[in-house]
Amino acid sequence: MDQNNFLVTADLYASKEKRFINMVIDTIGYYAFSFIIGLILGVFELLGISGPLNFIASMGAIGSFIFSISIMLAYFCLLEVPFQKSLGKFATKTIVVMEDGSKPTFQDIFIRSLCRLIPFEAFSFLGQDGRGWHDSMSNTYVVEIDRFEAKKRSLHELNQIGVAQDL
Repeated sequence: MDQNNFLVTADLYASKEKRFINMVIDTIGYYAFSFIIGLILGVFELLGISGPLNFIASMGAIGSFIFSISIMLAYFCLLEVPFQKSLGKFATKTIVVMEDGSKPTFQDIFIRSLCRLIPFEAFSFLGQDGRGWHDSMSNTYVVEIDRFEAKKRSLHELNQIGVAQDL
């Protein structure tokens, strides 16, 4: 398919309701992911490997904040880089894409995830077009999978008109 002709348009955007559901599910997912990391560190401690837990405990407030940010970045990057979806997006059948419909790179997802740290960013998707700052600053879009795939198929079929087929 010729990606050059494809363009994500507002009719493909995920609804504000789905974006809110994504945020709620991903907040729960982030806390679950943090809990699992805490359990792993606890198991290390039980096995007599206290280095990682002692290191985290010695970091102080700023170090703990940076560690929490690292967990959040890992949560989103581990899911959105390979799958283009977080847990919330799996549940709501939405996906992260670039403006031309292509898959975002690691850098795109990393920037997107960093932008989530902007204070009050979670409310930015409530604006007119339903795109949050983490979308606009990373040039990514959250779209409804069904509508997105249908538009891609339609464009592909249009591009195939008049093209000779090998029989």
